[in-house]
Amino acid sequence: MLAPLLLLWPMSIAITYLVAKSIANQPFDHALEDSVTVLAQQIREVDGRIVPRTGGSARDLLRADDVDTVYYQIVAPNGEVQDGDRELAQPPEDDRDRPGAVHFRNSNMHGTPVRVAYSFVVLEDRGAEETRLALVQVAETLEKRAKLANEIIKGVILPQFIVLPIVLALVWFALSRGLSPLAQLQERIRARNPDDLSPIDARQVPEEITPLVRSLNDMLERLSLSIDMQKRFIADAAHQMKTPLAGMRMQSELALRQTDQGEIHRSLEQLAKSSEAATRLVNQLLALARAENQPQAGASLLPLDLPELARSAVRDWVPASFNHRIDLGYEGPDDGLLIAGNPTMLREMLSNLIDNALRYTPQGGAVTVRVKGAGGMAVVEVEDTGPGIPEAERGHVFERFYRILGSTAEGSGLGLAIVREIAQQHDATVELTSNPRSTAPKMPGCLFRLTFPIYMPPAPPEPNDDE
Repeated sequence: MLAPLLLLWPMSIAITYLVAKSIANQPFDHALEDSVTVLAQQIREVDGRIVPRTGGSARDLLRADDVDTVYYQIVAPNGEVQDGDRELAQPPEDDRDRPGAVHFRNSNMHGTPVRVAYSFVVLEDRGAEETRLALVQVAETLEKRAKLANEIIKGVILPQFIVLPIVLALVWFALSRGLSPLAQLQERIRARNPDDLSPIDARQVPEEITPLVRSLNDMLERLSLSIDMQKRFIADAAHQMKTPLAGMRMQSELALRQTDQGEIHRSLEQLAKSSEAATRLVNQLLALARAENQPQAGASLLPLDLPELARSAVRDWVPASFNHRIDLGYEGPDDGLLIAGNPTMLREMLSNLIDNALRYTPQGGAVTVRVKGAGGMAVVEVEDTGPGIPEAERGHVFERFYRILGSTAEGSGLGLAIVREIAQQHDATVELTSNPRSTAPKMPGCLFRLTFPIYMPPAPPEPNDDE
């Protein structure tokens, strides 16, 4: 704020000078106008010459002083200078249309600037003859005007030399005092530990930045939650990785100690299984990380054909179903059911549901992927004829690394967590119930139902009435 004040000060001086000159001109112009009026009233035409009525010199009618020099001029209708200073320049002819009015202009006399007042005077009317106009001019130098303007400038500028430092000091004091809470806030934030994400106390900051502090506190809260989730995720992932890595190390050490080829072969088979489990765990961790970092809406969600996507996912798992001796099938329309989504993430979600169903369904069972439309929504169902999930466990199976007690199927506990995360990214709901079509005894099966909003294309722009 100090820099603008210092820049505006010269502008203020310049404007004050112009105003002072205008103010100084007004009284002197009035006096000059009076002189022209008095001189015009005193002249008359005698024998073709223009002379003062008083009989004396016209210069005696004009007041002069020791400061300014006064000039005058009287011009006859024929353009001949009858009296006064012949060097005084003539005014423009346009002003003859307004006789009797006093006009002003700036001119020079002997190289000195002067202010000129002049008027065209109507002489005695001679009947039908043309109106005869005499010119009366009075001019004076500008010393008194400049002196008055300077006095005004001094009266205005000199107090500013006293007021401006006081204003600057007050501004400096007010800003320093007003910004001191910000400086204190800055120091408190700098003094924090790098891992301190606690909220900032909004009571110790100026009211004007309270909304900013609240926004920062909201951001710190979200950041703290995100960091806590990342820490928990890393800790859980490290804990889960210990098991396959420990198995791989144990089997490799056991194979190194064995001399029998059969024992070595069995150890290598176990090592391959542990490696496969570790690979699957890493892939699922990467899939979960991608799902969590996926934007919830926007340009990444595209219109896609849900039946085609489901059929393609089922085809990918047909060879695995043959290995498990499970009947894997698809039911649904050929096409025509559009949703907005990310095809890569939705394919990952369906793959996890199908993989989960194949792992928990015994040989000879069936897994069905079904797509249908219901109530203006798109529905995907994945059902199996496995042992099912008890109702008490259904609220926990979507948590990371959660495994049902007593389960013998291989898995990391991340598949359903990935399903839930991707569904949330697509505004879809996930339901888990028993399979109502399962007929095997003690095999209630599972039915995972995902409900998506139908994709609605944007409305075309309304036609312009002007077109």
